[in-house]
Amino acid sequence: MLKGIDRHLSAELVHVLMLMGHGDTMVICDVNHPAATIAAKTTHGRLVDMVGCDIPTGLAAILTLMPLDTFVDAPVARMQVVGNPGAQVPVFGLVQAVVDAAEGRAITVEALERFAFYEAAGRAFAIVRTSDPGPYGCFIVKKGVVELPRL
Repeated sequence: MLKGIDRHLSAELVHVLMLMGHGDTMVICDVNHPAATIAAKTTHGRLVDMVGCDIPTGLAAILTLMPLDTFVDAPVARMQVVGNPGAQVPVFGLVQAVVDAAEGRAITVEALERFAFYEAAGRAFAIVRTSDPGPYGCFIVKKGVVELPRL
């Protein structure tokens, strides 16, 4: 353990966050997502698990260390409900509240069709699978710039 780092963040996940650069993306998903298959296509190349954690809790922990990209209109994407693209499921609102709170402003979340989401996920830096039961707990977050004070 280290001081100031959320207990839900493993050493592997902190390492992945440190390796990511501005504009890199990370998928955070539920247990139903084909995470291991897609993770093999990512830059990191293997799945990162957040065992015992739901998506809102896991994403809130990640966003304590990672800012969202401010240079794009929608730094977060989610999967649309198949057959009903305008439908909302509870996790959508929960994640919206998490990202808004983390950034201190309203964040635009883009909805992607299922297979477009899978394609974008394969281009991500890493896939993080939570223990969230879903459904439709599939989100892509784009890393922003960490503003550090000049020495």
